[in-house]
Amino acid sequence: MFNVGDHVVYPMHGAGTIDAIEEKDILGEKQSYYVLKMPGEVKVMVPINKAEEIGVRGVIDKASADKVFSILEEDKTEMSMNWNKRYRDNMEKMKTGDIYEIADVVRNLSFKQKEKGLSTGEKKMLSNAKQILVSELVLAENSSEDEVEGLIENKINASFKEFELDNIEPVQNVVNKFIPFDDTNAN
Repeated sequence: MFNVGDHVVYPMHGAGTIDAIEEKDILGEKQSYYVLKMPGEVKVMVPINKAEEIGVRGVIDKASADKVFSILEEDKTEMSMNWNKRYRDNMEKMKTGDIYEIADVVRNLSFKQKEKGLSTGEKKMLSNAKQILVSELVLAENSSEDEVEGLIENKINASFKEFELDNIEPVQNVVNKFIPFDDTNAN
């Protein structure tokens, strides 16, 4: 059970704060609800008796936040070449509300965006996953949104440079070997 003022995570929405606990009469049934204040001044009501089942959980601690950052520093994990299957797989990861799975989605889609771009749906998913990740890390790290966003970008850029640029550059070198530029015949 959470209390007013506690920071919690609501799957697919990110981290917020319990603003109030209210009792509502809906369809003749009285229920108690957490009133969550989410990023962007959004308020969400979650039935207290279903909060755990829905996946509401406390915000991660500093050690877990460090693990999230280490995931962003790793190489991408295996993803389907089929964008439709990849989208479904990533959506399943996001629905879990597991911060480590969301970090995996952010890293993988960020790499794919740098390599060859994303479909409109995957761009939206990346944006949503980043927002969820940032909202929790801001609370876990007691940092500003800008600081956390910058840290995420730096980690992803460094890991992309370490793991992926090596895979891209040899292709360009092969092209230069087969299509040499020879200016000796130029007039």
